[in-house]
Parts: sequence; structure tokens; C-alpha cells
Amino acid sequence: MLKKHALLISVAYTLTLFTVSLIRLDLNKIEDLVPSFSDKMFHFAAYGLLTCLWFYVIITRFNFTKMKTLLIVTSACIAFGIIIEVLQKELTNTRSFDLYDITANIGGVVIAASIVLLYKKSHVK
Repeated sequence: MLKKHALLISVAYTLTLFTVSLIRLDLNKIEDLVPSFSDKMFHFAAYGLLTCLWFYVIITRFNFTKMKTLLIVTSACIAFGIIIEVLQKELTNTRSFDLYDITANIGGVVIAASIVLLYKKSHVK
């Protein structure tokens, strides 16, 4: 069932991440409750999940090797994160470009890709 809906889930997650990244969020109340670095933890986890979702979609739909799939997915996820940061700077008044967000995004992508790379399963090439 996951294979059947993986593309839809990945597209929906990507669009949600895109939207949440560009809308205005009032975080003043939340910042009092959570550590200041929690934003970076969210970026790390969000982009790690993005990487895993799209890896699964690509590896199950195309006849690519695991390494080729990882290269495509990690490149796309890193580019997506950078583009989002630029759009935050250019299109919104409430968001800003943050190199630490990009670093957290890349960290999530790299760790997720490393886990996928180390994960051995017979149907993944």
C-alpha cells in the first residue's frame, strides 16, 4: 500500500513543507516553551524525512541504482532547501534567509542519505 501512495504522500509533504516555510507563523509564544535551537531541529528532521520519502519514490518507480537515486534525491532536497531560504528572503516580510537553516537542512539530508546507504534490504539495489 505504501508503494501505491508513496508519490502522493511525497508530493503532499513537499507542498506542505513549501507552504509552512513561506507563511507567517507567530512563534513568540512557542519560543518561550522550546529551546532556541528547536527551529534547527525541525529543519533537520523535516529535510531528513523529505529525503527518505523521495528516495523511496524514485527507487521504486525507476530502474536506478541506490547510489544514483541518492545522488538525485540529495541534490534535489538540498537545492529545495536553498531555494526556500531565498524565497523567504525575497517573497516574505516575516521570514528571513538563514544560513543555519540551510546547514540544518543539509545535515538532515546527509544523515538520512547515510542511513539509507547503510540500510541493507534485498529489493533496494
